[in-house]
Amino acid sequence: MPELPEVETVVRELRAHGLVGRTVAGVGVAWPRVLVGDTPGAFTRKLRGRRIEVVGRRAKYILLKFSGGMSLAIHLRMTGQLHFAARAAPRDVHETIWLVFEDGEELRFHDTRKFGVWKAAASLDALLPELGPEPFDPAFTVKVFRERLSGQRRAIKTLLLDQAFLAGVGNIYADEALWDAKLHPQRRADGLTRAQAAALYAAVRRVLTAGIANNGTSLGDGATNFARLEGRRGGNASTLKVFRRDGQPCPRCGVELRRIVVGQRGTHFCPRCQRSKTP
Repeated sequence: MPELPEVETVVRELRAHGLVGRTVAGVGVAWPRVLVGDTPGAFTRKLRGRRIEVVGRRAKYILLKFSGGMSLAIHLRMTGQLHFAARAAPRDVHETIWLVFEDGEELRFHDTRKFGVWKAAASLDALLPELGPEPFDPAFTVKVFRERLSGQRRAIKTLLLDQAFLAGVGNIYADEALWDAKLHPQRRADGLTRAQAAALYAAVRRVLTAGIANNGTSLGDGATNFARLEGRRGGNASTLKVFRRDGQPCPRCGVELRRIVVGQRGTHFCPRCQRSKTP
């Protein structure tokens, strides 16, 4: 599932393509279940004639804000991809929904597994679930991070994946950040020392920054892997240190990397660098 760097990459490319300022002339819906809380007709009435004023991101959601106060949240889920096409261009069987603009271009949503969702509402609170702080929010300091860890008895890997604890981090970047900070993924969150919490705070921001700089992580060549706007691949996979590299030597110490399951999620770590207890 695309995480913060992948969604941020798509958002930046949507802006660069000139999505801000476009006016919606219509909506096409080939898979009604992509819509949350609306019929295709109701969804179309909410957006038709409105101008896109802001293209942004919150956690793993793409947010479009329209004239008149309406907003749209798009969650790519496992296989959602956005691309622009001329109105006359043939449609792919996996295109579930599209916005038609007054200038004749369309923004199409390609979703092989059909897990992606679109939801429109006049209130952002109605669009988004409970979400934790953004990792790059200036108000999210290392002190705040330590305070949020206090009393958390869950494994630190599980906690990092909880979007109500910290927004935008998923399986890839949690594994990478824990390796960077030399923390075992099953360490109890409230057992981290001040130094370890500070190291993890910095590591989370560091791996997310690298992911954004490399335009996200595409893990394979298949159509279901993350793709940037117009189908381009993200370049961050070659920089990953542990994620899906079990059986390979740790880039830091050379010991064979392992894979375990933490909170029902495949988890990759170095048994020497990331010991379960502090020596």
